[in-house]
Amino acid sequence: MSDKINLRDRDINDFIQTLDTCKGNVYLETPEGDVLNLKSKLCQFAGLKTLIKGGVISDAQIRCELPEDETKLFRFNLYGEVPKKED
Repeated sequence: MSDKINLRDRDINDFIQTLDTCKGNVYLETPEGDVLNLKSKLCQFAGLKTLIKGGVISDAQIRCELPEDETKLFRFNLYGEVPKKED
């Protein structure tokens, strides 16, 4: 696994849509030391609930298993690009 992405000020629905296009595991790491696999819908609801303020992700650290997923999330974070879901 590679470097962490600091995700800030992004729309939660766009973030979940981007997560849905990831092929490998994507982890959210909380300041308290919790590690949640965001490929799980249950973990998405449990983990993101504490990070959302006004419908926008305020601050989070994300770690990806696959470089291609890291690229997607980096581009989402930097440019707001939401990839199209593949069928």
